[in-house]
Amino acid sequence: MNEPVLTADAVHVVRDGNTLLADVSLTVRPGEHWALLGPNGAGKTTLLSLLGARLHPTRGRVEVIGHRLGHTDLRALRSHIGHVDPRHPLSSSPRLRDAVLTGVTNSVERPPRWEPTWEQRDRAEELIATLGLTYRAGARWSTLSQGERGRALIARALMPAPRLLLLDEPATGLDLPGREQLLTALDTLAAAHPRLATVLVTHHLEELPTATSHALLLRGGRPLAQGPVADVLTGELVGTCFGMPLALTRADGRWTVRAELRGQTVDSWTRLSR
Repeated sequence: MNEPVLTADAVHVVRDGNTLLADVSLTVRPGEHWALLGPNGAGKTTLLSLLGARLHPTRGRVEVIGHRLGHTDLRALRSHIGHVDPRHPLSSSPRLRDAVLTGVTNSVERPPRWEPTWEQRDRAEELIATLGLTYRAGARWSTLSQGERGRALIARALMPAPRLLLLDEPATGLDLPGREQLLTALDTLAAAHPRLATVLVTHHLEELPTATSHALLLRGGRPLAQGPVADVLTGELVGTCFGMPLALTRADGRWTVRAELRGQTVDSWTRLSR
């Protein structure tokens, strides 16, 4: 079975007269790892909200795990989607493993008098190990680094065994070691769960794990290019997307990017790429 995990067909999102997304189509299948790339205001977070059943399209069709938005209970559907937000609102300071276990109840804090089963505890410990956090499982949230919190939130999102994992700029605020630990964890996760599909939003190609298989470039709310990364992540296409001539290189599955202005100003290139 290789039925799509999600499908967006000719999606438009209009809010207060402003078009946030226009004619976006996307199909993600099991085991695929997509990157959503584009400058600020391109519509990446809006599209991720659609895919995570947090927003309805103004026009078009969105199906997630076989359920069409507008024809299903969104709260029930969200329980099958792992959504990772690095700005997760925690007012207390639970231990890392307790924060991961809240993925079972889909709550910010562990509910009073709720006790996880031994199977749930075992799954939490397994995911904590996969994300490289066993040594910090008993640490308080307030003592964790930003990178450790990010990986813990990924483990939390995976507790219900979702078929789809959405990551909204997971490397935000990380230093270099934290970013590299996160990307290593995501590659380990992809190998351990070969049917899991992921969609990751970022501004920076350097933040893409080696497992990234497909990419969608958004500019001004419209799709510029999409497909396998070898076809989409080129200097010409990414440069047009970001409004700057770019040179891309890939080594051992990781990207580096540098500007190639060659005597042109950024403003002049931006005008030409519109």
